[in-house]
Amino acid sequence: MNIYKLLGLTLIVAFAFCVLTVVSESKENKSKGELGSKAPEFGLEDQNDNKVDLSDFSENLVVLEWLNPDCPFVQRHYKSKTMTTLAEKYKDKNVHWLAINSTHYMNKEDNKKWIDKFNIEYPILDDSSGLVGNMYGAKTTPNMFIIDESGTLVYSGAIDDDPRGSKNGNPVNYVDQALGEIIAGKPVTISGTKPYGCSVKYSK
Repeated sequence: MNIYKLLGLTLIVAFAFCVLTVVSESKENKSKGELGSKAPEFGLEDQNDNKVDLSDFSENLVVLEWLNPDCPFVQRHYKSKTMTTLAEKYKDKNVHWLAINSTHYMNKEDNKKWIDKFNIEYPILDDSSGLVGNMYGAKTTPNMFIIDESGTLVYSGAIDDDPRGSKNGNPVNYVDQALGEIIAGKPVTISGTKPYGCSVKYSK
């Protein structure tokens, strides 16, 4: 084979490989809770061994909250009832709140104890394998996500703008703001923020 033809064939193969790699990486990013994309489907068991599928809440608003009972940030929010009060506010407005625990060393019994301690009405789903957390790219506890009625991820990030808890009860609650806008038929003005808290304790 002519040396120039061989070189040309090599370049074509290399280009094709690069294109396939870019497409593959794009699909991978789409599966990690990318704003504006379809929220990754999942099925997990709650603290009572009941299977909960995201598809159970199609055509509803869904809030996903990553938590870890050992995390001081999570403890602070639960002591001040940030999450439970917000879930209560929207429970009759077509909003379903699902907490997810991706902490590798915890189990359903740990989740049940947390529910009993704080009288939580929504389930805590066991993701100790870390599969769903990695699908969404959850980085911290807490890390919040909102999925709209079409199944699209419309918010990802922090619960509020008060990482240190120093705003004397007057932080901007991003999740509250986004839910209010969605229910009012308005676009979400702040759809992505940087989550704060403890790192998610995934298994290695």
